[in-house]
Amino acid sequence: MFDVSIPIDGTGCAICGELLFAERYVRVRGALVRVFCSPECQDAAARADWLEAKAFLSRAAKRLLLGGVLLGAWLLPHGALWPWRSAPAAPNVPLADDAPPPAASGLPVGWFGPEWPPTETSVLAALGRDAWVHPLAGPVRRMPRSDSRVFGADRPGNRAIECRNGHCGVDLGGEIWGEHVRAAHDGVVDYVQRGPNPDHGGRFVRIAHHDGTVFTQYFHLAAIARGLERGVAVKGGQVIGLLGDSGVKESAPHLHFAVSVRATPGGHEKYIDPEPLIALWPLRVPVEGSEVGLVTITAPPGVPLGSALRRSRARGRAGQGAAAAAASPETASPAEDAPAPAEEGTEPASPAESSVGED
Repeated sequence: MFDVSIPIDGTGCAICGELLFAERYVRVRGALVRVFCSPECQDAAARADWLEAKAFLSRAAKRLLLGGVLLGAWLLPHGALWPWRSAPAAPNVPLADDAPPPAASGLPVGWFGPEWPPTETSVLAALGRDAWVHPLAGPVRRMPRSDSRVFGADRPGNRAIECRNGHCGVDLGGEIWGEHVRAAHDGVVDYVQRGPNPDHGGRFVRIAHHDGTVFTQYFHLAAIARGLERGVAVKGGQVIGLLGDSGVKESAPHLHFAVSVRATPGGHEKYIDPEPLIALWPLRVPVEGSEVGLVTITAPPGVPLGSALRRSRARGRAGQGAAAAAASPETASPAEDAPAPAEEGTEPASPAESSVGED
């Protein structure tokens, strides 16, 4: 839209109709050309055009808003407007007069929350729902292969009472010396023993999980990953060392794996049987033809041997057990139960000192 001055040709003004005798003022709007007699008439026409455009935009905005409201009402139906699109109500089944209201979790009415202090059953259930991995890679799931390798197996010496005064972990692997040992879960390194430590479990790593309420321990390592020190964060499945026979006197190379829980900071630490857990934890399996390893839950579950017989029953089989122990390379070394020494400048990490060096 622009204005020009052109010579008079006898036409009238587009606003007042007055004949033009001096100069004419032209306003071009697309294909429309309008002529005015003065700047005042031209300004009046410009104002009229502006008001017309404003009214048009206002009407368009109102139509758009109304369309949006209707579309939203259709996409988000309301029960009062579209009862056939509402979810059917649950049938109201009256209860018998003497029947108590149902309890959702099996607890008495008015009671809720987890057991306290946590029992071994509740701890195992919580760990089973968490994202853990087996400390040894697949494709074969490694489980204890003899009674002497399971939790609670007979051991001499003063052991933690929850271990039935016996083996406080499980012995895994032994097929491949030097294979990777992996952290079972995200956590923070709590203790590292890099020296030979022949009488206290050899080289080992202890990792704290869930803010120090759960601990996993990995004994008899041939080597420990470089840079793994106390306070270092690790991820589940990360390689922390190599399977070996450090601290092992008479048995084949293997991983002694232990799990303990501590309900409160500074509280008593208690060992739990890890065999039901490793029977179900996912495996990290190498992809065929590749160095990449992925976690899979398709591997079949393991079959736990169960906690070993109590010492009173095991003594009845002492004659058979002695002969088997002499012939089997899987027999555990009996004298590796003293507490591990602390690294210089750090405190000992394991409160259950009677079982940190088991074979």
